[in-house]
Amino acid sequence: MAPTRLEEEKAEVVHADTLKTPDSDSTNNAEQGFQDEHAQSAAEKKLVRKISYTFLPLVTWIVMVQFADKSSLAISAVLGIYQDTGITGSQFSWLGSLFFLGYLIMQIPNQVLIQKFSIRRYLGVCIVVFGAVMLFTALAQTFAQLAALRFLLGFFEATCLPCLYIIVPHLYRREEQTFYFGIVTMCQGVGSVLGNLVAVGISQMGGERLGLEMWRWNHIIFGAITVLLGILCFFFLLDNPRSWMLRLTEEERHIVDKRTEDNAVIRSRKINYKHFLEALKEPRLYCIGLAAICINMQNGGLLVFSAQLIRTLGDFTPTESILLKIPGGVASTIFILGAAIVARRIRQIAYTGMVMCVISLSGVVVLAAVPHGSVKLLGYYLSWAMGGAGALYAAMVGTNVSGYSKKIFYNSVLVICSTLGSFIGPLVMLDHEAPRYTTGMVVYCVGNTVAFFCFLAARILMARENKRRIANPPEKKLDVTEGWTDQEDRSFIYKL
Repeated sequence: MAPTRLEEEKAEVVHADTLKTPDSDSTNNAEQGFQDEHAQSAAEKKLVRKISYTFLPLVTWIVMVQFADKSSLAISAVLGIYQDTGITGSQFSWLGSLFFLGYLIMQIPNQVLIQKFSIRRYLGVCIVVFGAVMLFTALAQTFAQLAALRFLLGFFEATCLPCLYIIVPHLYRREEQTFYFGIVTMCQGVGSVLGNLVAVGISQMGGERLGLEMWRWNHIIFGAITVLLGILCFFFLLDNPRSWMLRLTEEERHIVDKRTEDNAVIRSRKINYKHFLEALKEPRLYCIGLAAICINMQNGGLLVFSAQLIRTLGDFTPTESILLKIPGGVASTIFILGAAIVARRIRQIAYTGMVMCVISLSGVVVLAAVPHGSVKLLGYYLSWAMGGAGALYAAMVGTNVSGYSKKIFYNSVLVICSTLGSFIGPLVMLDHEAPRYTTGMVVYCVGNTVAFFCFLAARILMARENKRRIANPPEKKLDVTEGWTDQEDRSFIYKL
């Protein structure tokens, strides 16, 4: 049913209210009130539940298993890969980095392919392929074979998070997205726990089974699970709020139209290169990219060396080293989910991210300063607060960038820079500095500090633009179906 003139006037008054105060809590509250006006209806709450029940279970498993695949090398370090293949410590570091090199190279074609193909089918095929790579890794005998397979694993896994990062803003309202970006990122921590629990079971096999070493069974198990998930993704991943899987009623279709208008995400198969140029001119893009490098140097280094690092803290068996990794995954999950909930409650993405950087920095300082003992293990767990900061950078992009090509470009830059950081991270963990890895710890301390100030700078830039838009509101709100960017649509207010 078309809105009446009175309803249109009310909407205009409410919209004007959202633009009346400079960067302040009242601005955030007014904006939130406008966007939540329809979200308070029982029908929309039911729709959001339907979307979440359809989307989240499969996505949870995809992210969990994808992360377990990626971190399989760290577990293999204490399950016999050194002895079985004859690789050295420096070669192991290169295996950690080559994954991220493949991840990095794929981002350029991935940016085009995401826009050209159905996301669920494209992602489903890629998941099947990197599941097959995991299975073939179980057959590797030399460093060269492992290096090639790690590169291919990173190349095809590189499609996963960018696809999910573009789906979330398509399904959820802007004020909902911080929480759901947190859920997606949190699943990586849960994946760490899952991978370690499976590895504990494998470590109890006692040597080899059917002529295969323990580390090979780890790849076989997760490779088979990954292929199955790829097939399910191809047919059943929810990638569109109007999907047949939701069985929308007429009322729900109308609600979806309203939510799409709020999200400012209109899918287009045509690549708009002007969006790329606009993004490249924005200083916040470089803040987000630099922060992503800094965050993921630490995440990449500590992920690859986690089992070895823990083993040096005491006289632990391989099984005990794996078990002690589990609280790290739990800590990452708690920090990510906590950051998402707090940021949504107080409506402050950047400030919450800055707190996560401080907590992570304190953990790395402990790792650098304390030579050994349980306090050092506490520092290791605290360092995973950086996962919460990473989730909020993804949310910052999801909620504050509009225009489909521009959003894909921002997500690609975020993933490229994250991958570059993850590539560098293991390389600064110098073998001759074990077990303290002084150079790595110093680099990670600097990274936490830089990420802190990048949050602050991005917030200041967006707050200043909000003030300009509030002071000079547009006479007419642009039609979101035209695919305007956040720069072109002057009624677009950034979430800080």
